[in-house]
Amino acid sequence: MERTTVILKKGEGRNLKAGGAWIYDNEIDKIEGDFEDGDVVAVHDFDGYCMGCGFINTKSKITVRMLSRKKDMVIDEAFLERRVRDAWEYRRQIMDTSSCRLVFGEADFLPGIVVDKFEDVLVVESLALGIDRWKSVIVDAAKKVLQEDGIHIRGVYERSDAKVRLQEGMERSKGFIGAPFDTKVEIAENGVKYLVDVAEGQKTGFFLDQKNNRAAIHRICRGKKVLDCFTHTGSFALNAGIAGAESVLGVDASLLAVTQAEENARLNHLEEKVRFLCADVFELLPELEKRGEKFDVVILDPPAFTKSRNSVKNAVKGYREINLRGLKLVRDGGFLVTCSCSHFMEQELFAKTLREAATGAHRRLRQVEFRTQGPDHPILWAAEQSYYLKFYIFQVVSER
Repeated sequence: MERTTVILKKGEGRNLKAGGAWIYDNEIDKIEGDFEDGDVVAVHDFDGYCMGCGFINTKSKITVRMLSRKKDMVIDEAFLERRVRDAWEYRRQIMDTSSCRLVFGEADFLPGIVVDKFEDVLVVESLALGIDRWKSVIVDAAKKVLQEDGIHIRGVYERSDAKVRLQEGMERSKGFIGAPFDTKVEIAENGVKYLVDVAEGQKTGFFLDQKNNRAAIHRICRGKKVLDCFTHTGSFALNAGIAGAESVLGVDASLLAVTQAEENARLNHLEEKVRFLCADVFELLPELEKRGEKFDVVILDPPAFTKSRNSVKNAVKGYREINLRGLKLVRDGGFLVTCSCSHFMEQELFAKTLREAATGAHRRLRQVEFRTQGPDHPILWAAEQSYYLKFYIFQVVSER
């Protein structure tokens, strides 16, 4: 059967031609043929050259999400299983896969879907209409591929409850895929144990993307006094504790997160060394400064302050303020660990903001290292949305 054809305007599709994965509504000249949103369509340049195929959704500004650059690629269960198998094989080669992101959307050539593996549980987040139709096929393929490696998946939970689904014309969805199971899953990473609540935790339940970055703080936390801001369920704080920190204070505005963090501290027998406080970080840091508090290591892992280009200016103010306040609490010669998880807070802009914060705090930054998200969240060059996490470790020194 002949596919509906999306024809681009002359001069458009530059991102697609450079290796990108999305076609926006304003790049399209016309659509030839009948279709329903969610169908697979062919994409042609203005001159008729076939550029591949993808899912269409006219309700979304991202009108086409590319699946393949091949002209006549058949999109079926076998195709999707190959994609899942490739994603798993890649991860097996490069990292510990006990808990990892198994599928990372466009970066694994499965646009709009995320699958996280927490030991023997899978969590699925579907954010685009076309891929949502194939969700059960992808889940079954993941279970099959893992089973071939001797990994039995005892349950699958869906966390497609993000607001972005509304922009795709879909309702938010959450619940078991298949039989119910205990949604609190114990995982281990970097020697730290966590209870991950896949039903009620943020996003899919736990932020796997910072795994290697959490390991990177071990060497600077031994014997130190540590402040971990926006601690969520305590991941950086507990890594500091397990690394031998003298004391750790983790802070988060969510009482649920703090309760989970305290539970994780007890799980690791760190409750005497690592304690948690439910408070607004923006209000707490100036108070700590007034009290003359100083820390050897200050960690700033805030949520994304911007999720669109329109709010970047306000996000810059937030990042500058929080880093300025954090820097004032670092002892001379101590360390600042800081990051941004917003795709729109680009690396150059984030670095500029940190320089401004350091100037405002009258501190100098000596960069120890720069990192991004873990390799199970691969950055696909030209697919800009796949690169989002920027992570710095600095030594902080007074002006001298």
